[in-house]
Amino acid sequence: MGPDHPHYLKAFELGRQIAELLECTSWTGAGPGLMDAATKGALQAGKPVGGFKIGKEAGEWTASNFHPYLPTETYLTCRFFSARKHGLVDAAVRNKATDRTAVVALPGGIGTLDEMFEILALIQLERIGSELPVPFIVMNYDSFYKKLLEFLDDCEYSGTVSRGEVASLWKICENNSEALAYLADFYHLSPLD
Repeated sequence: MGPDHPHYLKAFELGRQIAELLECTSWTGAGPGLMDAATKGALQAGKPVGGFKIGKEAGEWTASNFHPYLPTETYLTCRFFSARKHGLVDAAVRNKATDRTAVVALPGGIGTLDEMFEILALIQLERIGSELPVPFIVMNYDSFYKKLLEFLDDCEYSGTVSRGEVASLWKICENNSEALAYLADFYHLSPLD
């Protein structure tokens, strides 16, 4: 989902708006597509940005271990996907009430789903390593995750997932305004104008 995709602009704006609202460092997978959009949005907000780049994105080895525009001291290139996931989880940990973090899952592929469900399981099992709750938002732009959410409803119906359990662990947002309102409420902040 490159710059011509409608989700790219939405992810760019969300990256900028969350960085402004939470006044925090934004951490991304430092890869292409919507990760790039969120990174550029946070940079436009003038806030610090870091990344956990992986040497192989979407089945292709990157031509270089270097990020095209982030300074080398602001990101790590990981050979293994598990290292990136670990770094992103660590970035979300809140140990003080003044720590403002959030996990935001944008539309994506298998890697995104892997990260989403690992973080979901860590939150469920209270093993994310955070002293305080971490908001977890899934951006369901244009009903991107509709079938996944229906599958999870089927799991509840079948009894493999407790009723309401998954819904209690994350917030599904259809648009940026909904996500920003949720974060403003979560952290008792004034919404951005």
